[in-house]
Amino acid sequence: MLAQRPFVAAGSLGFLQAAGPGLPGAFRRRDRRTLRVAHFTSLTGSAGIWGPASVNSAVLAACEINRRGGILGREIELVVHDAGSPQEELTRAAEDLVAAEDADIVMGCHMSAARVSLRQTFKGRLPYVYTPIYEGGERTPGVLAIGETPPRQAHPAIAWLAERKHARRWYLIGSDYVWPWLSHRAVKRYIAAAGGEIVGEDFVKVGEHDHDPYLERIRKTQPDVVFISLIGLDGIVFNRSFGEHGLSSKILRLANCVDETVLLGIGADNTANLYAASGYFTSVRTGPGEAFRSAYRNAFGALAPLAGSTAQSNYEGLYFLEAVARRAGTFEPCGLTAAAEGAVYDGGRGPLGMHHRRVEMPIYFAEADGLDFRPRETF
Repeated sequence: MLAQRPFVAAGSLGFLQAAGPGLPGAFRRRDRRTLRVAHFTSLTGSAGIWGPASVNSAVLAACEINRRGGILGREIELVVHDAGSPQEELTRAAEDLVAAEDADIVMGCHMSAARVSLRQTFKGRLPYVYTPIYEGGERTPGVLAIGETPPRQAHPAIAWLAERKHARRWYLIGSDYVWPWLSHRAVKRYIAAAGGEIVGEDFVKVGEHDHDPYLERIRKTQPDVVFISLIGLDGIVFNRSFGEHGLSSKILRLANCVDETVLLGIGADNTANLYAASGYFTSVRTGPGEAFRSAYRNAFGALAPLAGSTAQSNYEGLYFLEAVARRAGTFEPCGLTAAAEGAVYDGGRGPLGMHHRRVEMPIYFAEADGLDFRPRETF
């Protein structure tokens, strides 16, 4: 188990009772000698399926860094906020945090809709490290996004399916918010460049689980591939229904944000012909990946929630912060932004560097094999 655990405080949901024994149940007065990181992660809503493993991954990184003396001599202290809360509550929590000067750093693992809102509150006031896959193009001063973006993730996967599977007809379905909107704009360009055509597109309200109308459209248009940008639980429900309607044996799927946590929810009977591209899969055997998984298992036990790509990004987020802060010699937003260019950090995916506000990483293209992913290509 963890030799040293950072203080983790709960948001409004009493989350600590679910996080494990030994965690205090109330906020304590802030110690200015520590580095307080406000960890905004989705614990509820469609993206909440990644919450427990995301918090575990952040706690693991904080403990490892603290054992080495923290960052710039300050030990990390995590405070967890539920980014799955309604927008008004989330904005109010962010404003209260800024007004009370109750954090030094913000780390976010949540939907892009929340990031677009939160960055307006934190802009110029607090550095904000955003860790999961997103639509790209984040240029807000002080906001540093380290996740996969469409040019490196979706583009080569589309080209692979066009070349190897002769995919020409594409149907796009995504959740109705900024990440799928902007990702689909890029995806349409990549499909056209590969000689394909779009035969249908739908955006589904977040939390909507009646997918019968969309599945009927897919059945009628008969695409070669369905490109899926449904978030979290919504993607699980859609892919289950896709398989149950007998479509998985006939139509390929390319999922924009499916990791092992989502795959478990979909179920082995419904994952045939499902592909995904990501900077991290638990089945990709690298030294850094094995080290992360071993440390995670030792810290939280063999039955802990699986840390796939989304959860693991929280581990990397703190290691990215450590590397950039040491390079900058400060936690001031502009200083961190400047120091991020060319910075190299280590995490579960190995050494990665940021260039032009985007982290360069290998992308693994994999095919679902029951409840696991089988790597097919590296881009």
